[in-house]
Amino acid sequence: MELNRQQKINFVDILWDYYAHNGRSGLPWRAAEADGSFDPYKIMVSELMLQQTQVGRVASKYQMFIEHFPNIRSLSKAELGAVLRVWQGLGYNRRAKFLWQAAQIVDSVNYFPQTLPELVKLPGVGINTAGAILAYAYNFPAVFVETNVRTVYIHNFFQDRTDVHDKEITALLEQTLDRENPREFYWALMDYGSHLKVSVGNANKASKHYTKQSKFQGSRRQVRGQIIRLLGRGGMPLSRLRAEIVDERLSGVLADLVQEGLVRIADSMYRL
Repeated sequence: MELNRQQKINFVDILWDYYAHNGRSGLPWRAAEADGSFDPYKIMVSELMLQQTQVGRVASKYQMFIEHFPNIRSLSKAELGAVLRVWQGLGYNRRAKFLWQAAQIVDSVNYFPQTLPELVKLPGVGINTAGAILAYAYNFPAVFVETNVRTVYIHNFFQDRTDVHDKEITALLEQTLDRENPREFYWALMDYGSHLKVSVGNANKASKHYTKQSKFQGSRRQVRGQIIRLLGRGGMPLSRLRAEIVDERLSGVLADLVQEGLVRIADSMYRL
């Protein structure tokens, strides 16, 4: 879809007007450093936390995480178990391991990636997460699509469609992106998209890439979370874990966690 000049103006006016009156100014990862810069490490932490997790749950965890690991060096030198303990409550614990591994890579070369090809080599960082880091940390006009971006563009340009491809959204984003101030432009998209989800409904359902998140209650993800939470208190034998978690999938989930490196076993004791 090729937008004409007036369509671009109308869209951008709606976006900036919403942001001017309702922008979320209190999100901790939007706070600049004392010199006005944005720490790419902190942006990476927030972006991995925000993957599949709502802003409200992330805000307090983000601040706690940064207090424990204020910079890339402190995270890279920490034990994975310590990282997982601080991460508890966010779920999808592999993200914590990816973040820890990424910190070790960056710290080892004493250089934080500043290009898309460099960033996507980091564990847990895909194209869209890399684009977000570039925009928020470096104010670079990267083009990336996530759920709030989809929501805004589908609501404004594809209301009669149910199979919108990300390539179509990318084309519109490239036409409307504020290339002089991409950081704040994406902030506006995030805030407006969040508003639309509540006020209008989840336009992401019209995306060709939409998949409904599986139910957490009773899932293997829930068992994984229970194991991580229990082992956060200290090492436990299998018998103790079985007493705490009555689920026939326990052994299989434990085996998965050990294989992924999230849980260690030594002397018949499971530990983070």
